[in-house]
Amino acid sequence: MILANVRQRLTRDDAQLVLRLVARGSEHELASAEESLRDHGLDALLDDPRLLPALIESRQAAHASLPLFAYVVVRNALRGVDEHDRGISDYVASIVVHFATRDHANRIAAGDDEVYDTLAALLADVDRGEPARRFLVRAHLGNYALWLSGLFPDHVEERRWRRGGPDLDYYDEMGQRGFALAAQHRLARQYGMEQLYEATAARFPRIRTALNSVSDRLLFPNRSTPERLMRQVHDEVRWRRPS
Repeated sequence: MILANVRQRLTRDDAQLVLRLVARGSEHELASAEESLRDHGLDALLDDPRLLPALIESRQAAHASLPLFAYVVVRNALRGVDEHDRGISDYVASIVVHFATRDHANRIAAGDDEVYDTLAALLADVDRGEPARRFLVRAHLGNYALWLSGLFPDHVEERRWRRGGPDLDYYDEMGQRGFALAAQHRLARQYGMEQLYEATAARFPRIRTALNSVSDRLLFPNRSTPERLMRQVHDEVRWRRPS
């Protein structure tokens, strides 16, 4: 199962890279960053507004680990829609890291033989099988809905217009349902995930919007369609803080 543990997976090398990226070659800034690290911990540097541009632009950033890059990108996107819960940032980044490798997006667990390619198929299985599997299916329903609608919203919209597929509101609804059902399972309490699932369910549309900005700016930056523009305008009105 996916846990909110990306920050725990960051290494000393990650921390040293963050220091260098924030300092940008300045000895004075390096000393200041090291002091901040000592006094406030790595979280303070991960939230430094200089870090994300440096990760994108600096040659040194080629050495960044996937967990570091994913967390900083997700954290900045979530803060952009006024979502500041570090636990949610950690969890969403964990989803991105986990689903970015192999075929994890289509399986509830590495050892599970069932392959899912629709939310409807996952929903049909939320109450089937033994308790542990039901729990994993419920969590995966939320995770998979967020992954697809968050990082591939243009694909969702294209399928909607060309093939009559579901819209982003459908993904919001299914994602919320998955996380809410997962929160109700006894294993959520056992793994300390109950409150996080509840919060993610309640804030799913906001979180999905944050990931949409990651998709638009970093994954598919050169696409321009009327559907994307309408989505962006809608999201700007709905979630963004006034400038």
